Amino acid sequence: MSVVDFLTPEKWLQPDGGPRYVQLRKRLSEGVDQGLLKAGSSLPPEREIATITELSRVTVRKAIQALAEDGIIVQKQGSGSFVASDAPQIEQSLSRLTSFSEDMSRRGMVSSSVWLERGVFMPSPDEVLALALTPDASVSRIARLRTADDKPMAIERASLSTEVLPNPLMVETSLYDVLEQSGLRPVRALQKISAINLEEENANLLDVAPGMAGLRIERTSYLADGRVVEFTQSIYRGDAYNFVAELRLAKE
Repeated sequence: MSVVDFLTPEKWLQPDGGPRYVQLRKRLSEGVDQGLLKAGSSLPPEREIATITELSRVTVRKAIQALAEDGIIVQKQGSGSFVASDAPQIEQSLSRLTSFSEDMSRRGMVSSSVWLERGVFMPSPDEVLALALTPDASVSRIARLRTADDKPMAIERASLSTEVLPNPLMVETSLYDVLEQSGLRPVRALQKISAINLEEENANLLDVAPGMAGLRIERTSYLADGRVVEFTQSIYRGDAYNFVAELRLAKE
């Protein structure tokens, strides 16, 4: 159902249903609850809502202000009104090499996964380069949607040499727990973080509006002897993560 169809007044506006702004506030709130208006998506402009609903702009403005007071939407000067995020806010240190499961456990949150891919494949050119593989090598891939307290948070796609992870089905929860059991847990990593706008496929997995801000993180992890263990490409919700790094004054 489109937003225009959802807001058509014949479907919800009642003459004896109370103040019109209250009815509109309830209808918009239902749109959020039903997922029609996703977290991070923008509401149509007041003028457009007034035209669709056949209500005055004053009535529309009162309804939107009420939603903002309830924390259902966020008003940004010069940008409009947006559906507020329902994701937990995570402050992630860039100085610690931990798994998603460990991060969520430290915060008292329950992590889980939805598997998107798990198997052994021929490596892509990026995987050959990142993992220092020979052209005839194979690679184990595990891709999953990571959730915290049932809220989708990130899409992780990890690639490892089959010498490091011969059977990707061994990974049921934490990849790092499996690597630690074989003495191959990484001890350091290099990360590259870039800002993106989420494409439709990834936005749908993360249950946010397409075009919403996100973070792309590429990480290459190493053993103490310098060998590459893991190459990970992840997409994070931009409204859920704050990455923090401690900086010190360099000595001359």
